[in-house]
Amino acid sequence: MSISLRNVRKDYDQQTKVLESVSAEVQTGEFFVIVGPSGCGKSTLLRMVAGLTPITDGEVRINNQVVNELPPKARKLTMVFQNYALYPFLSVWDNVAFGLKARKLSQSDIQHRVDNALKMVSLSDLSKRKPRELSGGQRQRVALARAVASDADICLMDEPLSNLDAQLRIKMRQEIYNLQRKLGLTLIYVTHDQVEAMTMADHIMVLNDQHVQQIGTPSEIYQHPANEFVAQFFGTPQINILPAKRSTQNNHILTFATNNMQVALNEEIPIDSLRIGVRPDELTVARAESVDSNAVVKNTEFLGNETIIYATLNSGDDVRAVLPGQVSFRGYEPIKIGIGSHLLFFDNDGKQIALTKEEAVHA
Repeated sequence: MSISLRNVRKDYDQQTKVLESVSAEVQTGEFFVIVGPSGCGKSTLLRMVAGLTPITDGEVRINNQVVNELPPKARKLTMVFQNYALYPFLSVWDNVAFGLKARKLSQSDIQHRVDNALKMVSLSDLSKRKPRELSGGQRQRVALARAVASDADICLMDEPLSNLDAQLRIKMRQEIYNLQRKLGLTLIYVTHDQVEAMTMADHIMVLNDQHVQQIGTPSEIYQHPANEFVAQFFGTPQINILPAKRSTQNNHILTFATNNMQVALNEEIPIDSLRIGVRPDELTVARAESVDSNAVVKNTEFLGNETIIYATLNSGDDVRAVLPGQVSFRGYEPIKIGIGSHLLFFDNDGKQIALTKEEAVHA
């Protein structure tokens, strides 16, 4: 079942505006992720799709039917919450069966659906336990089983993994993704975690400052961010944003604040100043004498297969570089940083500028 959002707006009052002109198309069977910082309106948008929160303006359509006035139970969807929302006095089996009993399904149908759902999430052996006897990951799987048993074609998930430890999150990401593919669910998934968004989504909606910043595939979002916010939100360590000016001698040359770092482009630069986005793995780092250096090391982090270098350029701008393997630098050691060939260009309002690939980089 497809979902369409058309110019959706949410205001709590004239002073409290939460979302403005949100539009998106979620195709049948798609894994659609809504991502953004805390407080940007992700959960509010999900609750409006579910019918738990009324919209101020715009349309929510399910299978091309406007559902603005439909109650949640009439929208034929299920929802998995961050806090599991399990009944503590019921067993695992009865928690999964609760909604089915409320719909007055036959006992044989309930038995079949619940048993199948628990088998899918590997909880059949724990069906008689109470939620307090389960780990966080097991409780989340009960919530997933309840969603699966409902047999709804649409599932909404509101940060379902935020209460889990790192290793369990990875495992549960894989389980949710596999379940969605196996059942053919149309799934809208809310998270503030860029890794969850990048590894699970068919398409990602990036929300910030009441507006949709960009909608695209994980590859499009990472490689062609619409603006500086999106570029900074995706990628660990965070992308480096450096100010640069058009050379007065050559309109194809950008000069960085350090003065001894320049970039030559294939076309004329349209404005006097730009902001350049450089991913940490696009920086090179070499030892240098003080007279030849353009930065000093602040700190290093060894992560096994790579090393992160935190440095400060002579201009005072902080940068992050990722180098393969183990590399050792002393604190405040002078270094020379170079720039690779894949750069992003933003104007002073943070919007991306489409400039053709640079022909040379030199310092």
